[in-house]
Amino acid sequence: MKTALLIIDIQNDYFEEGLMPLPNAEQACENARLVLDRFREEYLPVVFVQHIGIGPGATFFLPYTKGVQIHHHVEPLPHEKVVLKHYPNGFRETDLFGCLAFLGITDLVVCGMMTHMCIDATVRAARDFGYNCTLLGDACASMDLEIQGKVIRSDEIHDSFLAALNGYYATVLPTHTYLESKTKLL
Repeated sequence: MKTALLIIDIQNDYFEEGLMPLPNAEQACENARLVLDRFREEYLPVVFVQHIGIGPGATFFLPYTKGVQIHHHVEPLPHEKVVLKHYPNGFRETDLFGCLAFLGITDLVVCGMMTHMCIDATVRAARDFGYNCTLLGDACASMDLEIQGKVIRSDEIHDSFLAALNGYYATVLPTHTYLESKTKLL
């Protein structure tokens, strides 16, 4: 078993001065940082996934903007891999699968944004590829969504998607529970 931390789309546009700020982005980022620090302390692999909006009508994560940059609180070190993507699924038309295969990864610890979109798509794909996933629910964030005139609050969206992923697709845990359960992450 070899584990990697997968940090998905913790980028500036999801924070207060960005083009699509998310409720709880700061707290999710803070929890992601706790896990990132632990992986770095133990010299375990960390892979970042960065979304770049290039499709017609893209309104955020625009190339060459501050918003597309990975948030400074979880900024990659020069030796850490950054996978660029243009779709919600971090595996679609990227080198993520090849990177993880090269590293011999069997298990992923996942965090990032948005729970209902890129986290959901990537975790489901990861499981389909045979990875064992631990999803740190409080190190993820979502947003309000609307359907047929009804607004569904971000916390309800977030919890619903975590509940749907928990079990077959991932083991969903709070960050502190995950960190406390491991004397060493290996």
